[in-house]
Amino acid sequence: MATAGLIDELAHPPGEAAAGGLRTYYRIAEEAGAVVRCDAAEAQIIVFNSPTVEDEADLQEFYNIDYHTLQSSLDPDELSRLEFETDHAAFIFKRPRSFSADDNFLLKLTSTGVFLYEDRLVVVMPDDAPLFEGRAPLRIFSVQDVFLRLLYQCISHFEGHLKAINMLSDSLERRIITSMETRYLLNMFALEKSLVYILNAINSNGALFDRLKASATRLGLDHDQTRILEDIIIENQQCLRRSEIYSQVIAGLMDARASIVSHNLNTLIKQFTIWTIAIMLANLVIGIFSMNVRLPLPGESEVWPFFLINVLAVGSAIAIFWISRVRKW
Repeated sequence: MATAGLIDELAHPPGEAAAGGLRTYYRIAEEAGAVVRCDAAEAQIIVFNSPTVEDEADLQEFYNIDYHTLQSSLDPDELSRLEFETDHAAFIFKRPRSFSADDNFLLKLTSTGVFLYEDRLVVVMPDDAPLFEGRAPLRIFSVQDVFLRLLYQCISHFEGHLKAINMLSDSLERRIITSMETRYLLNMFALEKSLVYILNAINSNGALFDRLKASATRLGLDHDQTRILEDIIIENQQCLRRSEIYSQVIAGLMDARASIVSHNLNTLIKQFTIWTIAIMLANLVIGIFSMNVRLPLPGESEVWPFFLINVLAVGSAIAIFWISRVRKW
């Protein structure tokens, strides 16, 4: 009786989670070859976003997911890996997090756990990132197709982040050319740091994809699905190469960009120095002659020396600016 009750609970997963977590249910619409939202009773794909303690207990009890594997799915520092359990296969792969303005140009990564059963798929994510968006590389008729689409979408997400990094880098370069602050330079360092993490994540996913290809038969992948997995591996390799190029370009030009900021600051200091010399020379002229010159007050007979001294002071300042322009100081 207890066994029958457990089977019934597995066939009909628990309802909506408590506040703080989100469960979303999908089924495969074979006539459309796509995934659509549905009720819990007919769900084939169950997505847990930011699971609560109650969600984690349900995942361990009803879906037989190991506690450590579950925690690895929520750990942003976990490496991609594949594990085979009694009734399912557990995949953990790296993906980018949605960019936030609070990240200050640092594009962060996170992990996602996918648990593939014979007739259902359980996805565990530490955030509420959207699923099943963008272009699909295949029509969906089974949970294996859903899993392959998640992998493809992960690569597309990385490519989108690389495009964003390239655009941000170009924008920061234009600002650095005329900037004398280190703020934009620090933003470039953040992008460089993001690329290092992205490189490591894509490389880690590549190792997972290679193992998936070696275990295709055990995972229930047919010939067409194996071919799609090979295409995914090629896409990941191209994404890895692109990230390596961006990383090399940004890292190779960081010293040059720092030199530009330093040069702009030195130019500003040089201009201030020229202004200081011009003002000091004008003060010197006035200081030498003004003690013996009468002010142009009413009743004074000779006021031309006062104006002559002012002309000499202004002329000395102009001479300094002219010399600096001729000598290209």
